[in-house]
Amino acid sequence: MDGIDLALVRSDGSNFVERGPDGFVAYKDETRQRIEEGLSVAKSIANRRMRPGALALLERELTELHHLAIREFLSANDLSMSEIDLIGFHGHTVLHKPDDALTVQLGDGQYLAAQTGIEVMYDFRANDMEYGGQGAPLVPVYHSALHHNISSQYSRKNPIVFANIGGISNITYIGTEGQLIAFDSGPGNCLIDQWVKEKAGLDFDENGAIAQEGRVIEEICTRYLAHPYFQRSLPKSLDRKDFSPLLDTNVTTADGARSLTRLTALALMFSIDQLPDKPALIIVCGGGALNPVIMQDLRALAQQDNIQVITADEASFSSAAMEAEAFAYLAIRSKTGEPLTYPMTTNCRLPVTGGVSALPTIARENLKSA
Repeated sequence: MDGIDLALVRSDGSNFVERGPDGFVAYKDETRQRIEEGLSVAKSIANRRMRPGALALLERELTELHHLAIREFLSANDLSMSEIDLIGFHGHTVLHKPDDALTVQLGDGQYLAAQTGIEVMYDFRANDMEYGGQGAPLVPVYHSALHHNISSQYSRKNPIVFANIGGISNITYIGTEGQLIAFDSGPGNCLIDQWVKEKAGLDFDENGAIAQEGRVIEEICTRYLAHPYFQRSLPKSLDRKDFSPLLDTNVTTADGARSLTRLTALALMFSIDQLPDKPALIIVCGGGALNPVIMQDLRALAQQDNIQVITADEASFSSAAMEAEAFAYLAIRSKTGEPLTYPMTTNCRLPVTGGVSALPTIARENLKSA
């Protein structure tokens, strides 16, 4: 809920990927507050088209903010709207219940297409669920493409795992023969963020500064790792609400942050044990790659199995921009009808494409009649 990530990608939707500039536009505090409130309202949604309460207004606000962010991004990089073929617009997930085949992302693709004059691909997850999939994770097919563009010093390290540590962590396993397996591995930053927000009024533990002052309380880690999700068979996915916030009143702010940071690393390495083979290399991306305490714990745990851990930046990729790049890439695959998900990434019955196209002319007509 921190803001909007943007990235420019040129690709054939297969293994050719040319990465361009990226950017970030932070949400104002009042927007973050409305999103937080929207998450509670979204619990009442029974149909993915429903927008109860203030969600319809929030959806328009978020879409307009994306429109303005695109304009600012292109201007900052001396680009015009006419130079862009497609926009991949994920929107903001406010509800994800894979067991009920229900996922809701706030974002009006038709409106964004009308405002920018560019074709928009959006609503990426729903079709996967129509074919029995979990609707997540979607980034693995992009990880697979990046695997073909990895810097030469790491190119012979197989198998490889991409570990994306956002609110929820997910991993992509790419086997020696290109086998693709992906699933959500457990809490990423969400529990840490909730804890420091409650205890210190901070949105996140920047650079792991609070965690560095604390000690690991093993009982906290053990309690979370007893969650039944970790015993479920692959593939599988999570909603950020699946793990309850830490409520221990007798734990200091620093000890709580340190314990939850350790949990993030433990959960990821626990999930590594569910793969067919141990990877030789783990490439970490997402916000977790910027937390030195998470990286320290991951490296220490992985070293026990002789696994090297590096950040996406060390692999000549971008930790911060990877998800934004992924949805640009997925927009291209969606346009060409190539699969976005596979049975061993989301548990869909067969490889399926996804996404909905919003054309500028159609969008304008819809807006006029609204």
